[in-house]
Amino acid sequence: MSEHPATRLYIPQPITADGILQLDEAQAHKLRTVLRLADGAAVAAFNERDGEWLCRLEAPGRRRAALHVAERRHQPGTEPDLWLVFAPIKRTRLDWLVEKATELGAAALLPVLTARTQPERLNRERLRGIAVSAAEQSERLSLPAIAEPQPLSALLAGWRSERRLFVCDETGAGAPIAAAVAGFENAPAALLIGPEGGFAQTELDALGKLPIVTRVGLGPRVLRAETAALAALAVFQAIAGDWRRIRPR
Repeated sequence: MSEHPATRLYIPQPITADGILQLDEAQAHKLRTVLRLADGAAVAAFNERDGEWLCRLEAPGRRRAALHVAERRHQPGTEPDLWLVFAPIKRTRLDWLVEKATELGAAALLPVLTARTQPERLNRERLRGIAVSAAEQSERLSLPAIAEPQPLSALLAGWRSERRLFVCDETGAGAPIAAAVAGFENAPAALLIGPEGGFAQTELDALGKLPIVTRVGLGPRVLRAETAALAALAVFQAIAGDWRRIRPR
């Protein structure tokens, strides 16, 4: 049986058998100084294109390190084509949302500006770093795409008709989410979460007129934006997403 390395690194460069992967300074610091791994230690390198590979650490110094690729552990896989569309929230809660949405398998994270969105600066590079760490920890092979914020109206204007948009409606007008997503699988989908304070009525009216929209409810309680996002992701993955698959060993 192949080794099961405790440490995983997301490597965007191509990974091939018997290849050498040069690590950046931050990755070398993590392996050598933080984790104190010795030369020859087993490390898993992965990306969405090449899958996951068992590697051996080659570390000539504290600031330099490389991985010698040994054998493939997992073939590349497919994530469900599920997007999370959300209004930006305060930094600490946004970081947590990105981390957990990555763990739950969201394929893309799309921030949108709504009538009640509180303006927050969004640093995509920092959020990508959070997504990388979450993918490494959760044994996911891919990273979610993180889009630039845009107005909700602009997003909807360019929306493709084949992607169903499930709008989480805090007013109670939507069908229960479990019933709405039952039988909906293997097709592009997105979940839309509003800002703190909810959508404006004009936004809900406009969304309700679109043929690609299904309005859904998340139960009898009013949830914070980040709680609503993760609850909706979990329900979708359990009923129509990839939670019906067995975790590879």
